[in-house]
Formats: sequence, C-alpha cells, structure tokens
Amino acid sequence: MVAHLHHAGLEVILDVVYNHTAEGNELGPTLSMRGIDNASYYRLMPDDKRYYINDSGTGNTLDLSHPCVLQMVTDSLRYWASEMHVDGFRFDLATILGRYHDGFDERHSFLVACRQDPVLRQVKLVAEPWDCGPGGYQVGGFPPGWMEWNDKFRDTVRAFWKGDEGQLADFAARMTASGNMFNQRGRRPQASVNFITAHDGFTLHDLVSYNDKHNEANDENNQDGSNNNLSWNHGVEGPTEDAEINTLRLRQMRNFFATLLLAQGTPMIVAGDEFARTQHGNNNAYCQDSEIGWINWDLDEDGAALLKFVTRVIKLRQTYPILRRSRFLVGDYNEEIGVKDVTWLAPDGNEMSVEQWHDANGRCLGMLMDGRAQETGIRRPGADATLLLVVNAHHDGVNFTLPQVPEGSHYECLIDTNQDDARSKEHFAFGSQYTVTPRSLLLFELKREDQQ
Repeated sequence: MVAHLHHAGLEVILDVVYNHTAEGNELGPTLSMRGIDNASYYRLMPDDKRYYINDSGTGNTLDLSHPCVLQMVTDSLRYWASEMHVDGFRFDLATILGRYHDGFDERHSFLVACRQDPVLRQVKLVAEPWDCGPGGYQVGGFPPGWMEWNDKFRDTVRAFWKGDEGQLADFAARMTASGNMFNQRGRRPQASVNFITAHDGFTLHDLVSYNDKHNEANDENNQDGSNNNLSWNHGVEGPTEDAEINTLRLRQMRNFFATLLLAQGTPMIVAGDEFARTQHGNNNAYCQDSEIGWINWDLDEDGAALLKFVTRVIKLRQTYPILRRSRFLVGDYNEEIGVKDVTWLAPDGNEMSVEQWHDANGRCLGMLMDGRAQETGIRRPGADATLLLVVNAHHDGVNFTLPQVPEGSHYECLIDTNQDDARSKEHFAFGSQYTVTPRSLLLFELKREDQQ
C-alpha cells in the first residue's frame, strides 16, 4: 500500500500512539506490559505504586525515560521507517514522550534519540504538543527537526472569521507561521502545522453550520466532545433552506481554506473538508461506523464547487514560493535592498499604527509580501512575486486602498472568496479602492511595468 501511495506522489505519515497501552488504570485487565514488568513500563504514583500516573487520560502512561521502553518505541519506529518505508510519524500526546518525572524536557532521551538515529532523523516527526499532565501544553517547545500541531492557529483563525473582537494582531502572527512561538533555535516556518479542523472536533462544514455540538448518537447524553468550538451557525442551527445563510457559509469555508493555504507554515486538511463533508454536528465521531463518520464521494453542487476552489488555491500555493518560505517573515526593513519582507496595511493603504493594532473593533488587514526581499540574505538576480493579501472579517464592506509599490505597475486579482470560481484577471491601479465584501478574503499579485 505504501508503495502504491508513493507511486501516486503521496507521502505516508503514520499516526502513532506510544503514550499508553490498552489496560486502563489499576482496575483494568492485564493485556500488555503490565504482566511483564509493570514498574518499568509505566509511570506509577511515587507514594503508592499500585496506582498509575494518568497524563494520557486513558488510565496509564508509558515511561519512556526507562531504557527498555525507549528501545521498544524506537525499534518500532525504525521498523516502520526502514521496512515499511513510511515517510514520517505523527505522535499522539507527544509531550508524554518527552516527559521526565519532573516535567517535559526538550533534551529528553527519546527526543535526542530521534535526532541522532540515522533512520529516524531522516523522516518527518510531527508532535501533538500537549497532554493531560502538569505543564503538558508545549506548543513551540519541541526541539529543531520537529513539526508541531499549532492549535493557536486554529483558535485564532476561527475567532477572527467568526468576527470576535481583538484578533488582528494574533491573526497576523498566525499568518507568519507563529514566529513568536517557533522562530527560535534555528527552527523554520514549516515547524508550525497549521489547521482549522482535525479528526477530533467539527468538520469545516459543521464549524460554520452549528453553534453547539450534537453528539446524541454517541449515547453519552451529549456530554462527550468539546464545548469550546469557536463555531458559528450564521443564523440557523444545522441545515437550512435559507439561500443567504448557505451562501455565507460557503464563503466562510472558502475564507478558512484560503487563510490556511496562504499562511506561512505547513497546512493540514481533514479529508472531506475540501468538499464540505458533514458529521451533522457531531464533534466526537470516533465511535460512529455510520454515515456520520463515513465520507460520501458523491458530491453535490456546493461540494464540487468548494473542491474546485480548494484545488485552485493549492495550485497558487505551489506556484508562488513566497507563500512557503523557509525563513520567517519578520517585517524588518532591509536598508541594502530598501524593502520589508512583509508590511501590514490598514484599509487606507498605509502601514498599521500601534493604535490600529490594538483596536478591538479592527477586522480588516492587508499583508504585503514583497518578493524583492530575498530570504537567504544573499543578493541574487530577479525577485519572487509580490503578493497582497487582504482580509475583512467585518459584517460590512470595506474600501481598501491598494498601495503603491516601487517597480510595480498595477495589481491583478487572483482570489476573491466572494466568488467560488476563478476571476477574470482584472487589473487595478495603485491608489484605487477595492470594495472588500463583508467576511471575505482577497489575493492580489503585483505586476511589474514590463508585465501586462
């Protein structure tokens, strides 16, 4: 199977759970390591070793600080990489794997082993950087060479497009791969795994269609699953025949996808979101072997249109290297070249002021990524494309002034999420005002004087 996926141009990232085994707590059965060497394989309560430390939330926690456990896990990883040829691993509750008895340590023997092992250091290592234990939230805390799920991206982008107050500064940070968390110790923007949805929680369709979870089918009285979803149904809970609401929901899904795919970092998409798959409001569907959890590949008109839009934005990301830089955008002025790598713009086309960054009601922002700012620091002929991203999460339209850029001639619109199909390549002059539709996103390319 892995070979067939590779032949199709797809890498295989294996989701692995090395943080616990299936026995549960001290009341559970003896199925795995408990009957072999309970004290070595598990972390036990220091005052009463009959009981397990439960940083995994499942009743027990493996102790990777013990040499035998460390060898078991690394042997398993090496087998999957060398014999089965998978391209990397996503580690469930990865903080546990780097935890000593006194807390998480980026120099933990497991994390060091992954960096030093001749097989494991060549594959992709992706952490879910939290667990249930003390100090368990470690986003940005893993060593160089690791990628991390960035839940700050998820929460900020959801809140921004929902129209919550005071999100502009955080939104800008997320669009630049959360450099405030990851731009350290030689790490790259790719370390930030950006996502809007994951296998746990709402699908993207349900994120814009439900205010509340609807997990009744799980037979737990709707008590399971998270209540903190930052979702918005746009006026009606669940399915509706209201054309205006459905149009807005589709535009919001396009906004989410465009934000995800145009942001610096590594984008992650849940299968089915690209054509608006629904779980009917269930945000904890792991137990559902039914149409709630299945993927229906027979697309309706809206699903097919969304898929076409997502495909187009993915191609744009592949076309423009500036959207997937290997160094962080920091906004510093390069005196030699005379440009900033990124400039943040207010609707009047001028740079954002301190007061505007702190305006709780601010919901419109421009992000000018200048292709003349060469990320290596080494002068070379030519330049990458210069792109202008404009977002408006306000319920009203905003007139945005397109800024003048030296060596440029005009702007060409590449994306307008108010439309679900490709725009005709209209030209817009410097200083012209573009009316940004309420709750929409725009992407422009700067054209040089020799480009028409």
